[in-house]
Amino acid sequence: MPPTSRPVRPMTLRFATLSLVAALAAALLPHAASAEAAGALAVTHKSPFNCGKTFYANNWSPGHSPSGALDWQDYGGDDINGETVRATASGTAYFHDAGSTSYGKWVEVRHSDGTRTRYAHLATMVRSAGGSMSVGQGTTIGTVGSTGGSSAPHLHYEQRTSSGTMDTSPTVDGVTVSLGQKKAVKSSNACSGNPYTPQEVCGDGYAVVDSAGLVGGSTYLLYNAGNGSNCVVTLKTTNLGSPSSVSAFLEPQGESRTTDSGSYGYYAGPVKRAAAGQCVRWGGSVGSSTYTSPFEHCG
Repeated sequence: MPPTSRPVRPMTLRFATLSLVAALAAALLPHAASAEAAGALAVTHKSPFNCGKTFYANNWSPGHSPSGALDWQDYGGDDINGETVRATASGTAYFHDAGSTSYGKWVEVRHSDGTRTRYAHLATMVRSAGGSMSVGQGTTIGTVGSTGGSSAPHLHYEQRTSSGTMDTSPTVDGVTVSLGQKKAVKSSNACSGNPYTPQEVCGDGYAVVDSAGLVGGSTYLLYNAGNGSNCVVTLKTTNLGSPSSVSAFLEPQGESRTTDSGSYGYYAGPVKRAAAGQCVRWGGSVGSSTYTSPFEHCG
């Protein structure tokens, strides 16, 4: 982000003002800062880029607004412009567009402990401004650009506490980048496979009762004993984050089939149907690899 302009004050007044502010901060803030720092560490963050990618994380100071934000920049021969941007931890993503000012296209992810991360100056976002979506660690949310108040392509990244206070020494992939530091960070994000689980996609109360392997993924049948509903989801294991053909379907015996199919980055579904005491036919596909069960799980 560009530095914020400030009015010029006489030097003696400026020094007196700074001294007073520093004294007040020292007297009033130590306990609050400790509590905020503890909250900031509750969620572990990975680099916001594809597995194996290395970029500079620049926590430049003074003059960066807000202080403590990271500017992710080119490293070696790797050009960051157009790179895929991934959520550094799971949560709910909210999509915004400030136009040609400030953050430009930007996303805020609110994490389970109330902390937040922000990703700004994006060229593209996977949802329109005003939209939201659940994300896992590694879910694609956009691409690097130079929208808003940016002079060159880079990713502006922030870690904030639950109260909105900046963490001025953010840690990603185990690397802490404090004020004034610039470090090369290699991403381990999305290296271990699909960031989603069947239970996460279907929601609370659902447990896996069956599954079938596919070339490039698996399809899962889940059941919620609390409401008598089944759920089917197909998770990809290849081409993660890149839209490709995937489907999931569920058919209670004697009833019509419900299918979710399309070009998705991580999974198809959830497909949910009430089926207490009924046999169900279920399955899905990844590309040309398909699975269709017989009518089963009738209890």
